[in-house]
Amino acid sequence: MQFDTIITRRGTGSIKWDRRPELDPFWVADMDFVSPPCVLDAIQDRLSHGVLGYAQAHAGISEAVLNYLQNRHGATISENALVHLGGLVPALSLAARGFTEPGDNLMTCTPVYYPFLHVGKDAKIDTIAIPHILQGGRWTFDFEEMEKQVSSKTKIFILCNPQNPLGRNFTKAEIVKVADFCDRHQLILVSDEIHCDLVLNEPDQAFFSALNLPQRLRQRLVVLQAPSKTYNIAGMGYAFAVIENPSVRSTFCATRGHTLSEINCLAFYAAEAAYKHGEPWRQELLTYLKKNRDTLTQFVHTELPGCSIPDIEATYLALIDTREAGMKNPAQYLEKDAKVWVNDGAAFGAPDHFRFNYGCPHARVLEGIDKIKASFDRYKR
Repeated sequence: MQFDTIITRRGTGSIKWDRRPELDPFWVADMDFVSPPCVLDAIQDRLSHGVLGYAQAHAGISEAVLNYLQNRHGATISENALVHLGGLVPALSLAARGFTEPGDNLMTCTPVYYPFLHVGKDAKIDTIAIPHILQGGRWTFDFEEMEKQVSSKTKIFILCNPQNPLGRNFTKAEIVKVADFCDRHQLILVSDEIHCDLVLNEPDQAFFSALNLPQRLRQRLVVLQAPSKTYNIAGMGYAFAVIENPSVRSTFCATRGHTLSEINCLAFYAAEAAYKHGEPWRQELLTYLKKNRDTLTQFVHTELPGCSIPDIEATYLALIDTREAGMKNPAQYLEKDAKVWVNDGAAFGAPDHFRFNYGCPHARVLEGIDKIKASFDRYKR
């Protein structure tokens, strides 16, 4: 299988592999797979033109995104509602700055992708972090605590769905309840859906995008998506927002000012090819990721006594809890003892956890868990 091929990335300027070359990397959300052939071909075709000047969205990319939203999510979106972006994290910052004033606050739920916890600083506002709770074996929202902590100063709620690093694919009922909460408190709902094409339990539970909320709950909605995680083109720097309300869209776009760079000319064509022609490759990827997920889950259950792992429904990232095993700061320990680089859960709001990236050849997953097992055994001794 194409996903079994191990590609040497060391020495290529890779953040994942070259930032700490002495460590074996299983950290940042960057897969070690070759991008789909259709994407590489599109980049090569555009490159062969020879002129790499400033770019704007061409008809093909807009058509590809709108068709994708219709075919994948069943959402009919006007091209006017589409905002092309050079990255999704900057869009989180734009939203925080655009819809708040100093002294306000934003709300999100933890553990969560760490920029969610820091974009408030860009806007000089506070962040209210509400821990997710475990109900019926699944992580979900603590609506009671959300109601307790929301106030007139709360202006924005940032949602991560699918959830990183918990791996939840939230149900329609959960998303509607979040949207209703935001509507009642007049909050802007920003739904980060960057992992929406990496849902592993989709045969049993289709992904529910906030784009499909009832119209009354979409008036203060910003939906953020990108092909970057799914098709391993994060380095190309392309994302988009869907903002149906013209007033909300105007505020969001005006906040950009001169703070964002132009989208590079190759990124538009890479994204277009991914959305138009990448579906067969995506299906193969999902099958492969399920195998890696199952291997990792079985490993934690059988080889790491006292550790736990969520039932991962989406993404290629796993948050592993070492508290019952008595291990403090596991990421730091693994770095020193095993020379393995995993994300420290504390950055996500989950101390004494670590996040493992299994978006890599199966042999690499086995290599990583073997090193972790040996390191844990030494820790116990």
